[in-house]
Amino acid sequence: MWPLFTLNRPLIWLGLLGLAALPWAGGVGSRLTAMLLLGLGIWDAWRASRQEHARRALGEQVMLASEDGIMICDARHRILTVNPAFTQITGYSLKEVRGQDPSMLSAGRHDKAFYERYWQSLNSLGKWEGEIWNQRKQGDQYPEWLRMQAYQENGGKVTHYVGLFTDISRHKAREQDMQRIGFEDPLTGLPNRRRLHELLGSRLRHLRAGEGLDMALIDIDGFKSINDAMGVEAGDRLLARFGQRLARYVAGGVVGRLGGDEFMVIRTTTFDDHDAWVAELSDHLTAPFEQEGQSLRLGLTVGSCRAPDDGRDSSSLFQRLESALYSAKRHGRNNHQRFQPALDQPGDRQLELVNDLRAALAHGDQLELHYQTQHSLKDGSLVGMEALLRWRHPRLGMVSPGDFIPLAERHGMMTPLGGWVIEQAITQLSHWQQAGLPVVPIWVNISALQLIQGDLESRLAACLARYQVPTSLLGLELTESVLLDERAGDVYPRMTSLREKGHQIAIDDFGTGYSSLSYLKRLPIDKLKLDRAFVRALPDDKADAAIVCAVLAMAEGLSLRVVAEGIETPAQRDFLRDQGCPEVQGFLFSRPVPASEIEARLSGRNATSSAAGMASLPV
Repeated sequence: MWPLFTLNRPLIWLGLLGLAALPWAGGVGSRLTAMLLLGLGIWDAWRASRQEHARRALGEQVMLASEDGIMICDARHRILTVNPAFTQITGYSLKEVRGQDPSMLSAGRHDKAFYERYWQSLNSLGKWEGEIWNQRKQGDQYPEWLRMQAYQENGGKVTHYVGLFTDISRHKAREQDMQRIGFEDPLTGLPNRRRLHELLGSRLRHLRAGEGLDMALIDIDGFKSINDAMGVEAGDRLLARFGQRLARYVAGGVVGRLGGDEFMVIRTTTFDDHDAWVAELSDHLTAPFEQEGQSLRLGLTVGSCRAPDDGRDSSSLFQRLESALYSAKRHGRNNHQRFQPALDQPGDRQLELVNDLRAALAHGDQLELHYQTQHSLKDGSLVGMEALLRWRHPRLGMVSPGDFIPLAERHGMMTPLGGWVIEQAITQLSHWQQAGLPVVPIWVNISALQLIQGDLESRLAACLARYQVPTSLLGLELTESVLLDERAGDVYPRMTSLREKGHQIAIDDFGTGYSSLSYLKRLPIDKLKLDRAFVRALPDDKADAAIVCAVLAMAEGLSLRVVAEGIETPAQRDFLRDQGCPEVQGFLFSRPVPASEIEARLSGRNATSSAAGMASLPV
């Protein structure tokens, strides 16, 4: 509160002294002195009054401008005045609340104990702060954050109570929305992955004797083609209807959406009919959906397991569900695979490898990049190299990429592994540039999960800028399976964006996927990598020879370069050169080798200024 006007001021006392002395002053000098003192006292009193008036006006302006509701009560807790924000929040004007107890605003949600604590704090500490529910004039209830302060005289007697409050209904609504978003899939309203973990843990803790949990992880086959044909909005509506049908079928169980087109079902049961239950569930879900005048039958791939037979904690069960689903997908989709211990590899080797891989990724000292060179068949010159990830395990030695790459895909490590590869490749390019060595493009493989994550473009740009490496020196290889992976969505605009920024783009393992020819017409690519499967039997196998010649002719018509992989014999090299294949890669020229060996070769090439020298080095 602003200090009240006071007479405890030296100039005012001097003025009073001059006023008292004025009648008794005999001489002119004495009278003038007394009048001067009186004038000073009057001037000081006037100035103090103006200051007090300005303070009070400022306080009133603060009350008027405040977005917080303010109410001032007397010692009996009766409202004396309120500000406009009070009226805006509560709906009550000053006239309606003056002389009333603030309890008139109560929503009736708090019990007697709450108000006892409120008064105890206000009387003992002189203040109270907390959340309280009140009711507006219109009748709707709302939460507010209230700060109540008692003001006392010098003698300690309470003279006023001042309350400041903020309407936090929007804040509470945002909290609820955030909590809902944190535990609920926004499209279907079903529990999300995080919530499913909690619900599964709860059901496991409350299992009774003789009860078990049946769990199924369901993936809709080919959902990307539905989105492409009918549009994303129609696809979203189909997902929502699929979730509703699933929830109705397992009433009393738990149904959730993990993301994309993956759904999960949990039921508590006393029956040992797991396989029959999954079969009935699949039959029910594959019944036709009527969508925009069309009858759609969905193909489903299902991975399943049962607790406590296959695990007793939610993390293990989730992992085993995903293992079963992954196995079902590898067997051709549109089928059911129940978890088997064999899916975990002998003993706990898979889990051990996963943990070791996470540790290797965290420290980075076990991971290496090896480089396999690519050469022009015209003169043998070095035209590029592919970066290949290697894992040197401290106990197992070199772990095959065929063993750890599938584990990384299944356990969510492909994105950080891919990021590590990109960082190391760009770092190596920068090192070779600074050393003055001749530099050719390095090609790195991009997984579907890196595209799904969504920040690949910005990470590439940031890393290249940090090491001052030209964009054209980092080529990106995508397999046909990535282009067909519905989880990655429509990759063509993103490929176009990457190419416009200067990246070269290649399709790896060309010819091993599906619909390859139809994709090539609109793909923004520079190069095709002919898979080694078509090269292995050259030149003797007539079918492979015909395929290779057709691919080379098609690529020439589309102005695409071709790199043939897996060149191991001079006969293969000669056949490809005769057919006009421009570039090759394989053991005949170089095995994948560490960066240090590549650097030694580049140094020798730089010293001799001979491109052919690179190709003639021993392999």
